[in-house]
Amino acid sequence: MPHPLVTQLRFTRSEFRRAIDGISEEDARKRVMPMNCVSWTVGHLAWQEQRYFLYYPGGQYLLPEIQERFRNGAPASTPKLAAMWEAWESITRATDRWLDAVTVETLMSRVVRDGAPTDLFFGNLLQRVIYHYWYHTGENMAVRKILGHTGLGQFVGDIDGKAPYTQG
Repeated sequence: MPHPLVTQLRFTRSEFRRAIDGISEEDARKRVMPMNCVSWTVGHLAWQEQRYFLYYPGGQYLLPEIQERFRNGAPASTPKLAAMWEAWESITRATDRWLDAVTVETLMSRVVRDGAPTDLFFGNLLQRVIYHYWYHTGENMAVRKILGHTGLGQFVGDIDGKAPYTQG
């Protein structure tokens, strides 16, 4: 059974996807200033998962181009949504192997960067990723509303059934 925070992350990912379902390629690439386009957020969250759950624990960048193009502070772009979903799916499948093995001890261990321990713990990184997904889920919903999309979800989905509270 996965750690409860991993269950929350997986639910959060599914809500991120749900908020983007049905958007056209054209609308996914439109920027509503000063926000990024929807397709960019998919690449950006793939970047964060790759960095936190592949690179920090194992030194691996599965898709180095994601690291360069979608890192925090990278120049804005309007990538193809289909390509971003493909990258996101590849990265999240790879990060799931690490996430499936997460324990309390893992989450309480310090992140090592450039050979030196940092003040960051893997548990903090996992929480950052969850909250980052929610931030961009809201941003993507705002972009869609500005673009005139209707029939969008109005509240969090089936959290009680898919990610209920449990003691960790």
